[in-house]
Amino acid sequence: MSQIKELQLKLAEFAKEQDWEQFHTPKNLTMALSGEVGELTEIFQWLTDEQSFNLNNKQTSALNEELADVFLYLIRLADVTGVDLLKASEEKLQKNALKYPIEKCFGNAKKYTEFK
Repeated sequence: MSQIKELQLKLAEFAKEQDWEQFHTPKNLTMALSGEVGELTEIFQWLTDEQSFNLNNKQTSALNEELADVFLYLIRLADVTGVDLLKASEEKLQKNALKYPIEKCFGNAKKYTEFK
């Protein structure tokens, strides 16, 4: 069993114990995930690029917690919707490799729709 599947089972059990399954709809989980991404964003808001690479202890602790929150909501959402995250991620990487060929995108941040 993968570590992601183990976490999904733990989260499902936790939700069941708390009687939260009723709230774990795809809509609600997506909204909660969005809120956690907002909290993650707050850590970096107003920092320079250099500062974002050199967080202090308090910021690093907050980063760890918010990344975990985002990850846990994401894998819970995948579980509830029946999405295999590892498979979907592998497929997405393959699609991205086709959309962003090295000869067209190397060293620039353009979206694939902007390539000539």
